[in-house]
Amino acid sequence: MPNDANARDLPRAYLCRRYPSTIEAALHERYRLAVNDDDTILPSDEIARRAAGAQTLFVSATERISGDVMRALAPTLRHIATLSVGYDHIDMDTARASGIRVLNTPDVLSGACAEVAMMLVLNACRRGYEADRMVRSGAWPGWAPTQLLGLGLEGRRLCIFGMGRIGRAIAARARGFGVEVHYHNRSRLPADQELGARYHATLEDALRHADILVIAAPGSPSLKGVLDADRIALLPPQAVVVNISRGDLVDDDALIAALQGGRVHAAGLDVFANEPRVDPRYRHLDNVFLSPHIGSATTQTREAMGWLLIRGLETLRAGGQPANLLC
Repeated sequence: MPNDANARDLPRAYLCRRYPSTIEAALHERYRLAVNDDDTILPSDEIARRAAGAQTLFVSATERISGDVMRALAPTLRHIATLSVGYDHIDMDTARASGIRVLNTPDVLSGACAEVAMMLVLNACRRGYEADRMVRSGAWPGWAPTQLLGLGLEGRRLCIFGMGRIGRAIAARARGFGVEVHYHNRSRLPADQELGARYHATLEDALRHADILVIAAPGSPSLKGVLDADRIALLPPQAVVVNISRGDLVDDDALIAALQGGRVHAAGLDVFANEPRVDPRYRHLDNVFLSPHIGSATTQTREAMGWLLIRGLETLRAGGQPANLLC
């Protein structure tokens, strides 16, 4: 920690959510840092009140940094650093117009998110929730030839919606299970990034080939509800749906109806609309494996994300242009 005299010379910053202890220690060395100690999700007006006078605002995907927040913190606020790849929770138009620099954390979490995607795929296909519950409840009668028969991955078509860094990391891991990789992206990848994956120019065409659909597209208002009843109807019978992107890309009513009716065999979900208020109907479905938005939740990954923000801000103050600068 800096001494009191040195602390007065440090820029002021506000930390909206708790970061790993190693990152918080590094921030305390570099800023006069105020912290949201109880780690609750703060409403926008409370962020504006608590962060008054801060030059740097450290946030995560749970905070809505609206134009009103930025205007309330003007003219002091100069940087917004988000511990996330996505930045749809930040009013980028206002940030650009106000000259506020915004940084995010790409690349360093791709592997961790891909691991969770494969966890969801495997548990959805192999009935992981039911299996765990059977053992924990003491209801397991012992092995039987037809007990908890699931879907094997080998030979199935796994379609990735959103073939960015995370999508490509998923593809690399999925190939080891013997799946045939398909994908839909806004544009086709170069051959050296495709690595034999089959490109579909439209989402609708991709869905027709998706025995297993993995949603890894970036969050965007234009994609809200993109997996609706009409598109679910395009999936092959007994398809599996996995979402590690944003919860609101999926129409919950449509997916739940498809799971209840058997149109979709199973789902694996790490993200939800209106988090943490998960649609309660999911909790009553045996063919859904649920996890609480843990895509990047490894110690190494979260620390790497924090250091990416710290180094990016240092580069900015030195007059450089960090690779993770959004505007």
